[in-house]
This record gives sequence, structure tokens and C-alpha cells, in this order.
Amino acid sequence: MHTVKEAAQLTGLTEHAVRFYTDKGLVPSVQRNEHNIRLFDTESINWLHGVRCLKQSGMPLEVIKTYVDLCMEGDSTVPERSKIMMEQKEAALAQLEEAKQHVAHLEEKTALYQAILENRSLDTTNPAKWEELRHYHADVFYSPSEKTPDKSKTHA
Repeated sequence: MHTVKEAAQLTGLTEHAVRFYTDKGLVPSVQRNEHNIRLFDTESINWLHGVRCLKQSGMPLEVIKTYVDLCMEGDSTVPERSKIMMEQKEAALAQLEEAKQHVAHLEEKTALYQAILENRSLDTTNPAKWEELRHYHADVFYSPSEKTPDKSKTHA
């Protein structure tokens, strides 16, 4: 049997994470002694490794709890667990696409800053200067109240 400290060392988790995961019910085989101290056997260590793996995939704790509960029900839940993994994969792919968009935007911004630093462009990055730069980027710099009204919606 292992203590929290030993379980943390064996799994690469922090002691805080080990306690947190056991308190959330993610380590169903954890035991407690007469002093209510957590004790971890090989199965408990395996659960901690499993939780760490799922957490590293970006899976939220609530979903990990569902996954753990399904594991405890047995092999009949393999299709449900597979579905959870597929959903997590889809969520990760969506996050990856969003991250790619962020990188593309940042590449544009860093190119603009490089042009500003090399005196090839005006500094259009400072909102305090946007009013004086409005004529350069009228499509971007405007106040919503100053937009021209849609004439099809006005009554004569």
C-alpha cells in the first residue's frame, strides 16, 4: 500500500492532484485506514495513471468521472467509452482548428508590427490613434453609432 506522497511519486502527479482526484471519485479503489488516511494499492495507482492520461487528452473532469463510472460497470460499456473518446477527439480537433486561426491572426499581426518597426507602415495597432487613422481602414475602424442606417428600413 502506498501513501499519497508515494502515489504522487509513482504517477508523476502532485500530492494535491492525487487528493483532488480521489475526492472527486476518480479513483474508486482507494482505501482509507483507521485514521482516514488514503492508501493506494496497485489498482489505485493504475486508476491515477488512467486519470492522468485522460486529463492530458484535455478531457474535463466531469467526463472523466463518467468514464470511470462506466469502467466500473464493466465490458458492456465499451461502446459508450468509445463514444466518449470519439467526442473528445472531435473536441480536440475543433480546438486545434481554432488554435490554427489564432496563429494565422498572430502571424498577420506580427507581420504588421515588423512593417511598423521597419517604417513600411503606420502604427494602426493603437486604439488611441484609430480615430485619426479612420480613413486608412474605414471598413475596420468605426463606431457602431456612426454607421449609416439601412435605407430600406427607413420610412418616407
